[in-house]
Amino acid sequence: MLYPNKLVEAQDGLVLFVPDPELVKPTYESLLTNEPSTPFPYWAKIWPSSKAMCSFLEAEPAWIAGKRVLEIGAGIGLPSLVMAHRAAEMIISDYATEAVVLLNKNIQYLHLKQVRAMVLDWNDFPDNLQCETILMSDINYAPDQFDPLLKLVQQLLGQGATIIISTPQRIMATPFVKALQPNIQRTVLQTVEEKNQLVDISILVLSL
Repeated sequence: MLYPNKLVEAQDGLVLFVPDPELVKPTYESLLTNEPSTPFPYWAKIWPSSKAMCSFLEAEPAWIAGKRVLEIGAGIGLPSLVMAHRAAEMIISDYATEAVVLLNKNIQYLHLKQVRAMVLDWNDFPDNLQCETILMSDINYAPDQFDPLLKLVQQLLGQGATIIISTPQRIMATPFVKALQPNIQRTVLQTVEEKNQLVDISILVLSL
């Protein structure tokens, strides 16, 4: 793997391989010298929204229990890995190939039989991939991706899925959340700790 990883306790005693935080930036800078177009590995960190999603799902496991679940833009995939034992099938996806390599490493390490990882770009979503519950943590960070994401949300809702979005309360993300309002059935505020600070995260439950 390009980004060295190590075992850490990620959430509630769950131990995972994650990219070594001290090595992510120098590794990235080294890669840039050889390939200036190398994208920054935003996937290589457990973000507060991911932790908030875990807390929400642990408190309300019925969203996952016995269902076919897909996490989109998963990065390290913490919510899926935490809740995998409750799902009938768990698919964890990200557009970054190296993120999926790490996901597969953790799936194997945790001996998860009903879980698989796949490379998936939400701009090119397969028509034959249908799940009952869709998880998205902190996916609305780039305004140029709001339109394709909103289109995908409507497509998935039209297939009967329930979508759970975990999002930090960024001002730039406000238009995205406003566009979702007609389908937001419930909003839950979760507060998580990040670097000794409390961060408010909104959990949005969407359905038709």
